[in-house]
Amino acid sequence: MQAFLERVWFGGGRGGWLLAPLEWLFIIISSLRRFAYRRRLLASFHPGRPVVVVGNLTVGGSGKTPTIIWLANALSDRGLRVGVISRGYGGSDSGPSEVQSTSNPERVGDEPVLIARRTRARVVVARDRVAAAAQLAPAVDVMLADDGLQHYRLARDLEIAVVDARRGFGNEHRLPRGPMRESRSRLSSVAAVIVTGEGDPGVPGIRSRLVPTSLVPLGGGPRVVLDEWAGRRVHAVAGIGDPERFFRTLEAAGLHVIRHPKPDHARLAAQDVEFADGFPVLMTEKDAVKCRSFARAGLYYLEVCAQPEAVAADRLVERILALVAQRKGST
Repeated sequence: MQAFLERVWFGGGRGGWLLAPLEWLFIIISSLRRFAYRRRLLASFHPGRPVVVVGNLTVGGSGKTPTIIWLANALSDRGLRVGVISRGYGGSDSGPSEVQSTSNPERVGDEPVLIARRTRARVVVARDRVAAAAQLAPAVDVMLADDGLQHYRLARDLEIAVVDARRGFGNEHRLPRGPMRESRSRLSSVAAVIVTGEGDPGVPGIRSRLVPTSLVPLGGGPRVVLDEWAGRRVHAVAGIGDPERFFRTLEAAGLHVIRHPKPDHARLAAQDVEFADGFPVLMTEKDAVKCRSFARAGLYYLEVCAQPEAVAADRLVERILALVAQRKGST
C-alpha cells in the first residue's frame, strides 16, 4: 500500500481516483475542524510561553527535524531556554515524558531522541501536545512544537512551514489521494516558509541546504569526511520519509550506493544492517539512534546540518526573540 501511494502521490501513478471519496471526506472533516478552532467553537490552550510551530503541509520527509535542530541551537546560542514538544511518533509512551539523549526510541520515538542528542533543548513527548506544553512551560522561555501545524488545540504565536524542494507537494491532492494535509494556500498564513534541499517547489521561502558533515561510526572511532569515501561501494539503510534524499546525498559525494529503503520510523533489528559482502553500512542519524544496542564496526551514520540563508534566518530568529521579550514584558 505504501509503495502504491508513493507512486500515486509523487510518481504520476494511476489509480488515485479510487481514493477520491476518501479525499473529500478528509477535506470536509479537516475544514470543519479548523473552522471550529478559528471561531472558538473548540477551545485552544496557550501554555504562557511563546509557541513556535514547525510543521509541513505534506506527510513524509521535508527536512523538518534538521530545521528544528538548527532553530533550537540558534535560540539557545542567543541565551534562551528552549523546549521542544513532540508527538513521539513510533514510540509506545503516551507521556508526557522528558526525553534524554539516551532514551529508548521505541518508548519515546526516534526523532525526539535525535533532537535531544543534537541540541540543548528540553524535549517532552506526549500524545497530548497540550500536556507536553504544560509540563515544559515552567522551565523554558520558548517552545518549538514539532509537526504541530495542524494541531490547533495548542495555540501558537508563530508558524513555520517546511517544504521539500525536490518533491514539493506531489500531485497536490489531499490525503489519502495525495500527500497534502492542507492546501498550498495555507502557506499564506504562516510567518515563514523554509524550503529545504535542491529543486523548485514553486513557492518562495527561505532556502536551506542540508549539508553532510561527516560519517560517524556507531561502534566508536574517528569520524570520516564523506568525500573521502568517493568510489567506495556501500549499503545505505534509510527509514525516513524520503529515503531517496539520503541515497542521492551519498551518490553526490561519489559513493556507489546499494539502496535499502525502509518505512518512515521503521524499527530496525541487527539483521536489517547485516550483509554478507562486508561493505560498510551507512544510515541516517535518525535510524542510528535505534541501532545502539547492536552497534558494531562497519556501521556508520551520516550527520547532516541545516544551513538556511543567513540573513533571512537571522531575521526569523530575531522575530522569535522579540516574541519572548514581549511575553516577558507582559508578565
